[in-house]
Amino acid sequence: MPDSVFQQAEHAVPEDELAAWLRLMQTPGVGAETARRLLGHFGLPHQVFSTDVPALRQVVGERIAHALLGAPDGERQALIERSLLWSAQAGNHIVTLADAAYPAALLQIPDPPVMLYIKGRIDLLSQASIAVVGSRNATAQGVANAGAFSAALSHAGFAIVSGMALGIDAAAHEGGLQGHGSTIAVIGTGIDLVYPARNRTLAHRIAEQGCIVSEYALGVPAIAGNFPRRNRIISGLARGVLVVEAALQSGSLITARMAAEQGRDTFAIPGSIHSPLAKGCHQLIKQGAKLVESAQDILEELQYADVPQAAAIGKIASDSTPPAETGSVLHAMGFDAVDADTLAMRCQMDMTALHAELLMLELDGRIEMLPGGSYRRID
Repeated sequence: MPDSVFQQAEHAVPEDELAAWLRLMQTPGVGAETARRLLGHFGLPHQVFSTDVPALRQVVGERIAHALLGAPDGERQALIERSLLWSAQAGNHIVTLADAAYPAALLQIPDPPVMLYIKGRIDLLSQASIAVVGSRNATAQGVANAGAFSAALSHAGFAIVSGMALGIDAAAHEGGLQGHGSTIAVIGTGIDLVYPARNRTLAHRIAEQGCIVSEYALGVPAIAGNFPRRNRIISGLARGVLVVEAALQSGSLITARMAAEQGRDTFAIPGSIHSPLAKGCHQLIKQGAKLVESAQDILEELQYADVPQAAAIGKIASDSTPPAETGSVLHAMGFDAVDADTLAMRCQMDMTALHAELLMLELDGRIEMLPGGSYRRID
């Protein structure tokens, strides 16, 4: 939506105006598309509520017109008041389409969120950023790649945008926190909730050092349909989207498709032809995504040379070793060739037990030993 539709304010929205925005979005039948249509036709929310039913009816129909001019019920009024109290707390922000702090990048996408709930460093939303996404059920190497690429890009000055899911998203945020670019988590629930619960500690660190963003009202639980929808914000905030690992039906491909539709660059890390989690990346590369082997490939594609030693920083990703991870040997092995020492570290096993496990897997025809003593999964 062009930013000329709304005249952005110079300062944060006063409480009475913010209450009107909250009331608009809590009106039964009014979603983001309807709200944008009303705002484009009548102006700011208080002007919508000052309009009569006949005029409103021409834009939204009879039922919604009457709902707009009726007072919010007790539950909705309580939510409005709770939201105002939340936004008044240190580090919390509610930003509207008419606010100067609204991210300029999102004004250029077809369906910008009407409101954003933000916890943490709001300045990151106007900073150059890269989205890093991928599978929740990532391999050990995929997790390592996500963390290393994200750390390198963050050191180069990019904020790392992801969705705070398990697997690649969590690793991307961890990597982003290592550099001064930091990280932005776009979530699919109300901002007062943490989902999944296993990422609670990570969420607290992001709120302190980066920022968390949601378009959903306080208290909105994890609803399946909300997560694909939030992907347009992940890609919309970023100059490009990097897909680390993805199956053919992965939600990460939705983010990549939205990035292409929004005019953003798409990047993908290739993997083994035997890995299901590489097939989505390979499909993206066939469709025109840039194949990348290091963070430097991304920096060069974006012609980003603002930070000295960016070339050296970019080499971090290609030489990384996955963090220690307890789990089956096959899971820790992934689909790339790996040596026994690395496997022992990933599985936290002693070498005697590991070699016994490797022998059984080799006899079962599930792995093979390569020249040089490395192993590769073949099942």
